[in-house]
Amino acid sequence: MRNWAGNIIFSAASVERPTSIEQLQDVVRRAQRVRALGSGHSFNRLADTDGTLVSLADMPRIVEVDSAAHQVRIDGGATYTDIVGALHEAGYGLGNVASLPHITVAGAVTTATHGSGDTNRNLAAAVAALKIVTASGEIVSFQRGDADFEGAVVNLGALGIISELTLDLIPGYEIAQNVYVGLPVTNVLDHFDALMSRAYSVSLFTRWQGKAVDQLWVKSIAGGDPVPEILGARAADRAYHPIPDYDGNDCTPQMGVAGPWHERLFHFPVGHKASAGAEVQSEHFVRRADAAAAFAAIHKVQDQFSSALFVSEVRSVAADDLWLSTAYGQETIGFHFTWKPDWEPTLAGVKVVEAALAPLSPRPHWAKVFTLRPEVIRPLYPRLEDFRALAQRLDPDGKFRNQMVEKLIFADR
Repeated sequence: MRNWAGNIIFSAASVERPTSIEQLQDVVRRAQRVRALGSGHSFNRLADTDGTLVSLADMPRIVEVDSAAHQVRIDGGATYTDIVGALHEAGYGLGNVASLPHITVAGAVTTATHGSGDTNRNLAAAVAALKIVTASGEIVSFQRGDADFEGAVVNLGALGIISELTLDLIPGYEIAQNVYVGLPVTNVLDHFDALMSRAYSVSLFTRWQGKAVDQLWVKSIAGGDPVPEILGARAADRAYHPIPDYDGNDCTPQMGVAGPWHERLFHFPVGHKASAGAEVQSEHFVRRADAAAAFAAIHKVQDQFSSALFVSEVRSVAADDLWLSTAYGQETIGFHFTWKPDWEPTLAGVKVVEAALAPLSPRPHWAKVFTLRPEVIRPLYPRLEDFRALAQRLDPDGKFRNQMVEKLIFADR
């Protein structure tokens, strides 16, 4: 059994697919080692176990909107595809989404997955409450305001299996998406903050070749006419895919045509092929104040890795207070890389990028490829010891830990 990208073969002795909460509790209670399996969109062994993998895909879907509270209650196996249409029909939206809708909400939350936007926090910040099936099979609830809530949300699967989430909603809205091509790198470096703050959500796509960024994606709250040029980048005259050789019609509508939030904020629409398919992903986050320096550092070494790359995306993420969030306590810029599936040049490329960013203390995405040592990563999370204590209370025998989580979070205890 492999992950979505095909680069990971899971080590699990068994895979369980419960169809009820009671079955889920029983599976967890009986297992010696257990991990939740979401959509398989992790690119390292974060979701792996040598025990039991549990998929919630066959659990009953729950999408219950509470109009009085402006919240929605969903099950732990739901994907964004499963919920966004119902939210739109009810007149609501989510503040932000990731690049594709195929991933589970719980998986996105537990790994601090994000979209883009200077005022948009990562997806876990929308969580108002959650329920977790813990090692004994008991269901433990957390809600905003509770002690340890901020530690329970982004939890790397180390506390238990999320059976239910409650998300904050905002009134439904429309987005217009415009793409600009050929943005000079010098203008990125000189005007980085102005570029990233232009709209509700902004992304830079580049293959790190030459002296120009390939594409600037601008997702604006609908209203007003798009400008023909932004800092030397010209407005696209057709639909673009982030990977230039791919069909732009496989992406959400562009050319400034306004539409519902869930049909524009994702890069890839429901039901369409997502990204490149066979690929490997990495991502590292730096403080917003260091963004231009980080961009310049990567640009300087681009010839050492660009041949191994499909495309790279640069996004902004607002700060939050979730203990293991990659944006904990700091406005953040993420440098994402979609690599070709040839492992040796990809791994070499990841190491080149990490070396370039090392002076800026980058935080790696928990569910993507990285080689930074645990002793380098741990000091970047001031509440790590509090998370360890929370995990010890909920899972004293380490039922939900695997080799990766043990090494990253707990090994030096």
